[in-house]
Amino acid sequence: MQERLQKLLAQAGYGSRRACEEFIIEGRVSVNGKVAVLGQKADLAVDKVTMDGKALARPETMMYIALYKPRNVLSATEGPDDRQTVRDLIPTPGHLYPVGRLDFDSEGLILMTNDGDLTNKLTHPRFGHEKEYRVLVARRPDTEQLDAWRRGVVLPDGDRTQPANVHFISTSGKGSWIRVVMGEGKKRQIREVGKLLGLPVVRIIRVRIGTLKLGDLKPRQWRYLTEDEIRELKGEKVPKMEQKPRPKRPMRRVDTPKNKRK
Repeated sequence: MQERLQKLLAQAGYGSRRACEEFIIEGRVSVNGKVAVLGQKADLAVDKVTMDGKALARPETMMYIALYKPRNVLSATEGPDDRQTVRDLIPTPGHLYPVGRLDFDSEGLILMTNDGDLTNKLTHPRFGHEKEYRVLVARRPDTEQLDAWRRGVVLPDGDRTQPANVHFISTSGKGSWIRVVMGEGKKRQIREVGKLLGLPVVRIIRVRIGTLKLGDLKPRQWRYLTEDEIRELKGEKVPKMEQKPRPKRPMRRVDTPKNKRK
C-alpha cells in the first residue's frame, strides 16, 4: 500500500511528519534511486526509499508501552554515561522512544513507543495535551501561593508559565501534596515554580499524559496499552458499545544491574 513519504519517514522514527517534509524538500530522500519530491508516495514492500542514503526498513509493528519511571533513571534511549535509562527497563527488541520526558530525579508515567506521529501529537505545544502530577512540597501552601501558581509565574529566564490547574490534596508531615495539571513542560518547570513561590519541591510523580493514566503501576513496572487506550491517545472516539473493561495484565518488573556502556 502506497503512503506519503513523510508518513513513512515518521513511522521509521525520523521525527514528525512536518520535520520529514523538510528532509524531502532538502533532497535527502530518494525513491528507487531518484530524488523524491514533496507529495510523492511509495510502498516499502516494492519500493526502495532511502534517507541520506540509508534504506528504510519495512515498518515495524507499532508498540505502545506505559512505564513507571523511577527516580535516578534517565528519560532517554541512551545516556552520556553508565546511568540507567528508561529503555534499559524494557527488555523487548525494536526501537522505542520516550514520550513526555521526566527529570532524572522525578518519577512516574512515561509512554514508550515507536509511533512518530503520536509522539509529535503528544509533545508539540500547539496540541496542548495535559500532563498531571502529584507534587510533594516542603510546606503547606497558602491561598496566595496556589493562586500565583495557577495564574503563571515568571521564570528566571524571563518566560512566563501558562495558567495551570493547581489544587491542595493533603498534608504529609510538615509538607503537603498538591495536584498540578498543565499543558506545557519547560525544563524543571515544577521545581523552578515551587522554588520561586517559597514551596521547595521534594517529590514529583506524573500520573497522567493526555488520556493515559499511570494506574496501579509501581516503579520499574510496565505494560502494553490496550487498543482503546491507543485510540483515545490518538483522539479517536471509542464507541460505547466497543468499550470493554481493561484487562489486568501481568505487570513486568526488571531488576537488573546498571547496563555498562562501552
